[in-house]
Amino acid sequence: MKRLEPLLPFVGVVGLVAVWYFAVWKQIVDPVLLPSPTTTFWALWKGMNGELGFDFIKTVYRTTMSIVIAAAIAIPLGIVLGSSERLYRSLEFVIDFFRSTPASAMFPLFLVLFGVGDETKISVAAFGAMLVILFNVAYGVMNARKTRLLAAKVMGASRLRVLSDVMLLESLPQTFVGLRNGVSLALVIVVVAEMFIGSQDGLGHSVFEAQQMFEMPRMYAAIFAAGALGYGLNLLFLLIERRFVHWSGK
Repeated sequence: MKRLEPLLPFVGVVGLVAVWYFAVWKQIVDPVLLPSPTTTFWALWKGMNGELGFDFIKTVYRTTMSIVIAAAIAIPLGIVLGSSERLYRSLEFVIDFFRSTPASAMFPLFLVLFGVGDETKISVAAFGAMLVILFNVAYGVMNARKTRLLAAKVMGASRLRVLSDVMLLESLPQTFVGLRNGVSLALVIVVVAEMFIGSQDGLGHSVFEAQQMFEMPRMYAAIFAAGALGYGLNLLFLLIERRFVHWSGK
């Protein structure tokens, strides 16, 4: 049985494809609306070597830029806020308010500020991801182990040194939680923005255009491409976390 354990993650995939084939075979759903897995995956393969591949790259670019901007702003701010409980409490309502506001409600504001270009899609995604990362970094700093902080202060470390060498490292596990959640949220916002903010490319545009033209295999192919991108980005951050934060909890 142990030899079969590496294959366990594929059980769900095989089961999903089997149910899909069964639904198509029994015509539980109109075949026009639900093409077979073979047709869909052929459309995905063909598309990734053409227009869909270009859209995929554009979405990767926008998502990457948004998470880089969000992390560059949120991580330093989160460390500062988390190191001062009074400062964090004074801004907690503002942070939670905007973090709880649907990103789609912010589209008009960012459209007014940046127009309909890439700047809007990247900035609104960065804004949404930034708040998630900021909250997690601040939480990680506030819950840093007191023994290590006290040890650093006893050894004469300056406040800046404590922030960079102790609090930053102590908050890394929670920071990566924020980064994983942030990149997932950024991808969602980017795809939705590509659907509705005058985009001519990107996976969101591809899904919306295929649906409008009733090209169902192409639509499902774009959806699967977006799902694969989200899974891949989350896995990438998880691998980086395991590589650089292997000491977490020790």
